[in-house]
Amino acid sequence: MVRYSNDRAAIDVSARTLPAGYYTDAAYFARETAAVFHRTWLFAGRDDDAATPRSYVVRRFGAASVLIVRGDDGVLRGFHNVCRHRGTLLCAQDEGELAGMLQCPYHAWTYRLDGALHKAPHMEKVSGFRVEDWPLVAIPLATWDGNVFVYLGAEPPPALTDQLDGVDVRFRPWAMGELRTVARRSYQLRANWKLVIANYHECLHCPTAHPQLNRLSHYLSGDNEPPHPTWLGASMDLLPGCATLSTAAVARRAPLPGLDAEQRRRVYYYALLPTMLLNPHPDYVVTFLLSPIAPDRTDILCHWLMHPDAIARPDFDPDDAVEFWDVTNRQDWELSDRAQAGIASPGYRPGPYSNREELLIAFDRWVVERVGPL
Repeated sequence: MVRYSNDRAAIDVSARTLPAGYYTDAAYFARETAAVFHRTWLFAGRDDDAATPRSYVVRRFGAASVLIVRGDDGVLRGFHNVCRHRGTLLCAQDEGELAGMLQCPYHAWTYRLDGALHKAPHMEKVSGFRVEDWPLVAIPLATWDGNVFVYLGAEPPPALTDQLDGVDVRFRPWAMGELRTVARRSYQLRANWKLVIANYHECLHCPTAHPQLNRLSHYLSGDNEPPHPTWLGASMDLLPGCATLSTAAVARRAPLPGLDAEQRRRVYYYALLPTMLLNPHPDYVVTFLLSPIAPDRTDILCHWLMHPDAIARPDFDPDDAVEFWDVTNRQDWELSDRAQAGIASPGYRPGPYSNREELLIAFDRWVVERVGPL
């Protein structure tokens, strides 16, 4: 018989949720942008989002519009999605294919895919103007196991491995660099980005909000990792007879080949702060790209990743995993939106945390230490 315990180290009732302004105040969000989003590597999706030469995607983080484009040389590069002439956005769509160069729709300044300015109409009589002086503003870009990260800060970025802080080693058995995206779903939340992360790192709401999930993985199972400076982590156990989180009655895919017996019985819930939620399963991986747009708006892009051997099967169908998490996600996003609305109301007062919400306490501390108090 499987047993579950509510045992956790006791916490004091003085451990409270944050005051409303941390989630609603535009000035505090601006401080977060400077202290967090411009001083850390930001998860920006998968390298197969722009898989072929001349393909691109656009990502948003606050006011920043980031263009990620694969050049004719096959290299993935990041730029601010802004023309150097009068600041017009170059690409208005979230993704697409380029004809060969980037051309501003306003005055036709044209850029090569390595960012160099190729042509600037009507500038030939401007004294001292040289096209080589006006490339697109480049953004540092790095990858880990097919996961793409960008850095928006003005100073040289730290090594991405410093921010990963061992997460890359921990999840090496999943070989995410070999996995391929089989589905994407985008969501628009009326909620602060911090509420999304807080929701992700507790399952006390699962019996009421996620009956489908709770039938396959008991909400009191698993363990929280001690908080790290750049990530939060937890796992939950699959119930006996359950092979993965899925809407299918029987397993549709073999476990990923690099996993041991223990890893095949767990689902992991990690946040690589501030914009990546990582959700490895025995047979697939889900990633969540958080795009904080405003104090009360967060866009989320989910990728479902599966092994090429599973994809190559004639009966391959990922819908069991996609549907499972699309339903679960929408349940969580509704709760996050409702939490935002409640916190923004005059009746909100900070409330006490449970002893099973220790990762939320640690995350609050992480934010305040980096951004400061209200």
